[in-house]
Amino acid sequence: MEHPAYLILEDGAVFAGQAMGAPVDAVGEVVFTTSMTGYIETLTDPSYCGQLVVQAFPLIGNYGIIPQDFESGQPLLRGYIAGEWCRVPSNFRGESTLDTFLLSKNIPGVWGIDTRALVKTIRKQGVMNAKITHSAKDAARHAAEAAAYRLRGAVERASGPYLELTPESPRRRVALWDFGAKGGISDELLARGCQVVRMPWNATAAEILALRPDGVMLSNGPGDPADNPGVIAQLKALCESGVPLFGICLGHQLLALARGAKTGKLHYGHRGANQPVRDLLTGRVYITSQNHGYAVLADSLPPGARQRFENANDGTCEGVDYDDMPAFSVQFHPEGRGGPMDTRFLFDRFAALMDARKGGVHHAS
Repeated sequence: MEHPAYLILEDGAVFAGQAMGAPVDAVGEVVFTTSMTGYIETLTDPSYCGQLVVQAFPLIGNYGIIPQDFESGQPLLRGYIAGEWCRVPSNFRGESTLDTFLLSKNIPGVWGIDTRALVKTIRKQGVMNAKITHSAKDAARHAAEAAAYRLRGAVERASGPYLELTPESPRRRVALWDFGAKGGISDELLARGCQVVRMPWNATAAEILALRPDGVMLSNGPGDPADNPGVIAQLKALCESGVPLFGICLGHQLLALARGAKTGKLHYGHRGANQPVRDLLTGRVYITSQNHGYAVLADSLPPGARQRFENANDGTCEGVDYDDMPAFSVQFHPEGRGGPMDTRFLFDRFAALMDARKGGVHHAS
């Protein structure tokens, strides 16, 4: 039996649909992703912490839920919105349905709304908060509640505990500073013979360096990068150590802030698996997977830092090379689990940077 559900934006706009998932209300920042596949990775991406996620692609759920494809153990998004969802998925790896998954995680969902109109509204008005509710009564109160919502402690919620992952023949040790890391990042490092030691968000530079890492990976994560002054302070100290650094998404932004650059909020963010990025060194354009609402302001980069990649759509900064230390960072996701895989070579670049610092000698430190 179908039950009505509504998405009410902070400006009072109401989108009517049908309920799926948990029968609870939820408030969050409403954002959209343009990915045509990979909804499982979207649902379990920690960077969506505190958000109501809209799938711009109309049909969602057709291959069910596959736990092996999870990016994290616990989804942190506040709600899920789709134009149409497949109630009877078909895939030999599928273990449950989208509705069952959302219900088990106490996450509400809405389907059957005009997602095209919703995405156009966000693109025009800019990102805003909203509320998923199962009653349209007193819409003004719901809109006011949405407008008052603020995401706090996002990185603390998304970060995982200390963990060691060791491949069969470890050749390098990497400290993965976890601000909400996707599982695909660890997988790419393990595939390159890296022992991965995951450190929590509140680790100090001294604790990370005590591991004697060959390199430090600064992970993706949710929220406003400027909300993490403690991490930024520790990262400043880490930058002086000479250990190779590789930042992805939030890690890219935090590294820039630690070096004195500035970040700003985008009008509606970049989320999806079809974002074109231009390499300013070679002129080549890559198709990338992205999920972020903030960007490094290229004109604020300090001496010794130069923009390496730019978004081919809007010209925003998508990557930075640091000439005064062994470090680089990108705004997009080179691990791109769910696709595309165009920029996985950046993990090879990181491995080469670590090997160069060690004089090219592989060892498990």
